[in-house]
Amino acid sequence: MQIVIGSDHAGFHLKQELIEWLQQAGHQINDVGSYNPDPVDFPDIAFAVCDKVRQGEGQRGILVCGTGVGAVIAANKIKGIRAAVGHDVHSAHQSVEHDDVNVLCIGAQIVGPWLARDLIDAFLQATFVQDADFVRRVEKLAQLEQRN
Repeated sequence: MQIVIGSDHAGFHLKQELIEWLQQAGHQINDVGSYNPDPVDFPDIAFAVCDKVRQGEGQRGILVCGTGVGAVIAANKIKGIRAAVGHDVHSAHQSVEHDDVNVLCIGAQIVGPWLARDLIDAFLQATFVQDADFVRRVEKLAQLEQRN
C-alpha cells in the first residue's frame, strides 16, 4: 500500500521507527516531514500529508504528533479528508469500516511503538463497509464539507 506519513517534532522519533517497520512490511512510504526533531508547526505537516492523500498520491495517511489531537483537528479542516485519532485498536479499524477514514492520527506521547504498530495494522487492514447506513452517513459528512 502507498502510505503518506508525517510528524511534527513531538512525533518525529516514533515516525522514524514506524517508517522502517512499514517499509519492512512492504509498504511504499512517502515521508513529508518533519525530517529532524527541531520544532515545526503540525498544521503544515498535516496539510502536506492530507493533500497527497486527497490527490491520490497515497491510499492512506498517518500523522504523528504529541497527542494526535492537533493533527486530527488540522486534517479534518482539509476537504476530502476524514481523520481520526487512534489510540485503541478498535477505533483504528472501526473508523475506516464505519466512517471511511483515510488519515490516522497517533500521539507519540500517548502510545509507544508496539501499540502504534498494532493501531496502524488495524487501520491499514480495514475497509469501508458498504452498509447503507454507513454510506449515507459518510455522504452527509461530505455534504457538511460543502457547506463550509
